[in-house]
Amino acid sequence: MKDFLSLVLRISAKHKIKISFLGIIFILWWFCLPINLFDKPTSTVVNSSNGTLMGARIATDGQWRFPKMDSIPERFKQSVLLFEDEYFYKHPGFNPISILKAIGHNLTSDTRRGGSTITQQVIRLSRKNRGRTYWEKCVELFMATRLEFRYSKKEIFKLYASHTPYGGNVVGLETAAWRYFGISPYELSWGQSAALAVLPNAPSLIFPGRNEEQFLDKRNRLLKKLMDKKIIDSTTYNLALAEPLPKKPFPLPNVTPHLTERIRKEHPGERVTTSVSLPLQKRLNLLAERHYQRLKTNEIHNLAILVLDVETRKVLGYVGNSPTEKEHANYVDIITKKRSTGSTLKPILFASLLDEGQLLPHSLVADVPTLINGYRPQNFDKKHIGAVPASRALSRSLNVPAIRLLRQYGLQKFYNKLDKMNLNSLDKPASHYGLSLILGGAESSLWEVTKTYASMASTLNHFLANSSTYFQNEFVEPQYLANKEANLEQELFEPPILGAGSIYSTFQSLYEVNRPEGEENWHFFDSSQPIAWKTGTSFGFKDAWAVGVTPKYAIGVWAGNADGEGRPGLTGITAAAPLLFDVLDALPESGWFQEPFDDLTELEMCAQSGFRASVFCDETKNVLVPTHGTRAGPCVYHQQVFLDASEHFRVNSECYPLENMVAKNWFVLPAIMEYYHASSNPNYKTLPPLLRGCSNLEAQLMEFIYPKKNEAILLPKDLGYKTQDVVFKLAHQQSEATVYWYLDETYVGRTKNFHELVINISPSDYTLTAVDEKGNRIQQMVQIRMASEN
Repeated sequence: MKDFLSLVLRISAKHKIKISFLGIIFILWWFCLPINLFDKPTSTVVNSSNGTLMGARIATDGQWRFPKMDSIPERFKQSVLLFEDEYFYKHPGFNPISILKAIGHNLTSDTRRGGSTITQQVIRLSRKNRGRTYWEKCVELFMATRLEFRYSKKEIFKLYASHTPYGGNVVGLETAAWRYFGISPYELSWGQSAALAVLPNAPSLIFPGRNEEQFLDKRNRLLKKLMDKKIIDSTTYNLALAEPLPKKPFPLPNVTPHLTERIRKEHPGERVTTSVSLPLQKRLNLLAERHYQRLKTNEIHNLAILVLDVETRKVLGYVGNSPTEKEHANYVDIITKKRSTGSTLKPILFASLLDEGQLLPHSLVADVPTLINGYRPQNFDKKHIGAVPASRALSRSLNVPAIRLLRQYGLQKFYNKLDKMNLNSLDKPASHYGLSLILGGAESSLWEVTKTYASMASTLNHFLANSSTYFQNEFVEPQYLANKEANLEQELFEPPILGAGSIYSTFQSLYEVNRPEGEENWHFFDSSQPIAWKTGTSFGFKDAWAVGVTPKYAIGVWAGNADGEGRPGLTGITAAAPLLFDVLDALPESGWFQEPFDDLTELEMCAQSGFRASVFCDETKNVLVPTHGTRAGPCVYHQQVFLDASEHFRVNSECYPLENMVAKNWFVLPAIMEYYHASSNPNYKTLPPLLRGCSNLEAQLMEFIYPKKNEAILLPKDLGYKTQDVVFKLAHQQSEATVYWYLDETYVGRTKNFHELVINISPSDYTLTAVDEKGNRIQQMVQIRMASEN
């Protein structure tokens, strides 16, 4: 060992200059390649879920240069190897024989040959074609050997195919295949592959009308060589000879122009595989074209469609705008733009009320003229029907009941719930929107609204499929990237936002309840597969919405004008709903949601009022309601009355013999509700009048202690709160009685024995009602004022 080391030292000392020189050469060789061989910008490329090109955007340097390919088509590889570098898999980066032949040719001919291997050509491309001198050839050869050491042959070939120029601003095989033949490189025939194999050798041949004979001769000679080498047979050879050369470049596919543009901004220069279903997207494009032609006759020029997978929250279809003209802003991606929400948030309020037991699905709610702090909401038809089941008020999108229910639930509380659902477009405080929030006073995007409906459906599906549990983060952002999954986080046993029972009941109301009468072609909508859907129309007829969900899909449709111009007839039911149902028909059958029995409970309901049945309800039925529906009070509209023997007059013990009285259960609405309800319901029976000489004793059992009749309650202004606690008190003759309290016919609580109720309330005028378990009731108007108000 010592002798060997001694020998090495003697040789090193003797040849230290040579060794140092070789060391320097090795270091130069080792570090001669940059970390990133190619630093040129690439095009943004968007593929469908099955990998088919849907759109692309040019690179920032004006070149069509797709990102590096994952694999190389076999036909193209065979053609290139035979034309450019037949010994590619055998040489170390350069081919000495080819170099010697090239030198001999250059010395004896006026034309020039390079003798470069594919590896050397990759180096030349990476060095931005610095010239074709002998010195540059030596540099390329030196670096080519290092490239062979760093990369495999397969990787080097992919670099060649991805960065070779093909004439004009076309760079790379994939770009050339789409630009010159309009197909994927994996679909290239032998004739097309041969044409692209010879083209980088002389890219100028591609221009139409110039050098076509030379181009054809090069291609055909390569095809002959392929046949001679038995890579293709004679039949394939003859068919390939008959194929035409590429002419004028094809436009690249542009199936999802707005999504492609969005990806260009969010993932510039990347190859992105999306979750979009190409067959569905093409169908949506056709539907968009058809409905645009229908809408533009009314000068409605824009529309958008979004289809989401409920389970994964993946984007399946994305039509950002209609195929309209540039002057009508066809470039605007409507899906991401904030627009007035119309009535699309009403189902969320409905579900929230159900979830907390403040409402039962078919409970009667008031639809009467309403004035709240100077705000007077109106229904679309400017009519009132007095009393309407909550589910019907939702499906008919009645505005007055929605405003009254939002006031009952609490504006700030509802706003907070929307915030938990990640409706990020609501970026102003609740007070900025006011109660009109539920009627379109706020703005959101089709992206957010459709996502919210999809998340509600997913909540219900997950509860049914996973032992009655909920995801912590169900209301996540949709994803258009195929390889990115939504992070729904851990499972919980309590709903973080809405329970499955309330969501199911809401969807049932949006599906089962009859729709508005008299609409044209209504039978068309009714014939489609089951869907829970809601329309919306913004103030001034500027936005038309239709959003629906099935167990598998969420569909969002918007129609209107991008510049905000309103049009008569631009409503959700006429402009957006027909497109929604056409999209639904393009989707596979989804069935209907299963009942979440673990979050439903059976209650005996009053068939006439939709409230919990009281002892005075003659007709009852057992129905499933959300679990917290047990908190709802009994029917407030049925009471027992005493009639004379003829049953034409009400009587009491002061004016009529007890033994002759007839006890009847009677459905009685408050006066203002009765006024509007009776006019549209001829079967409604008003209370018989009192027999002459009889006084009204209904309110004698109970009496309000605070506030007194015609007494205003003043709230101290200096506390700085918009709502404050107010105490209501009453006395009841029966000490064990239970009393149910209502504000504007909305249940707010119950008391027993000691009848004092604290309610957080804002300044306004209210109707305060108290009903005991026997149906006895008292009612009076209550004025709540700030101390500074008159």
